[in-house]
Amino acid sequence: MMLYPAMSDLLKEVNGRYLLVNLTARRAREIAEYAEEQEIDLTEKPVSLAIEEIAEGKLSALPVED
Repeated sequence: MMLYPAMSDLLKEVNGRYLLVNLTARRAREIAEYAEEQEIDLTEKPVSLAIEEIAEGKLSALPVED
């Protein structure tokens, strides 16, 4: 289990703090909704799981093209 990944490590995966917050919040909601639908008891908070995914490089943000 990863405890408190450094902000600098997270920002290597995502460009900018605002994007990091939005990406984390969106993924945390997805995790929470999926766990509720599947009736899964989470051992960690959805935000912690989302941050771990970002720190491990499993989750990234792609720019939106207009």
